[in-house]
Amino acid sequence: MKLLEERILSDGQVLGDEILKVDSFLTHQVDTKLMQAVGQRFADIYRTHNITKVVTIEASGIAPALYTADALDVPMVFAKKAKNLTLNEELLTTDVFSFTKQTTSTVSISRKFISPDDRILIVDDFLANGQASLGLIRLIEQVGASIEGIGIVIEKSFQEGRQSLIDKGFQVSSLARIDRFEAGHVVFAEADDASLDKK
Repeated sequence: MKLLEERILSDGQVLGDEILKVDSFLTHQVDTKLMQAVGQRFADIYRTHNITKVVTIEASGIAPALYTADALDVPMVFAKKAKNLTLNEELLTTDVFSFTKQTTSTVSISRKFISPDDRILIVDDFLANGQASLGLIRLIEQVGASIEGIGIVIEKSFQEGRQSLIDKGFQVSSLARIDRFEAGHVVFAEADDASLDKK
């Protein structure tokens, strides 16, 4: 997605060999117009999959997932990282390791929001080692719902996450794929939606 790649080049910050900071438009402050375009792009990719729910994990996945759900006219459900007093229904839970934070969180979704009949699109902000997506897959598989695909805003293709998801048979659609960081700059691989930019 050229619009996203251009924003990464103009506002993203490369930190070391593995971290891209995009807090000015995605992970802290949210550019709503850009996220609306991201949501529309995911909707265009998965329009024929008859998606019934978009699922993500808090917190930075919520904005792109919400706009995707809006574009598909379906509900968005997010896995919570902290249990509160009102989250007392039967819960689906799993542990997820965060590459960026270097911590493990127990995430939960109430069973009442996902059914075996659902056709689910997972949406997340980053794909690095794939642990967030794999955690959501584990939650959804507990119910027996169908996972139609995994939409990723920014993928670090030099890490193993993408291949681990493909090896499990899932369709992965990343709007910006980073091949590598070179001298503090981002070098992109071709994104999964590149053909849509040419239409």
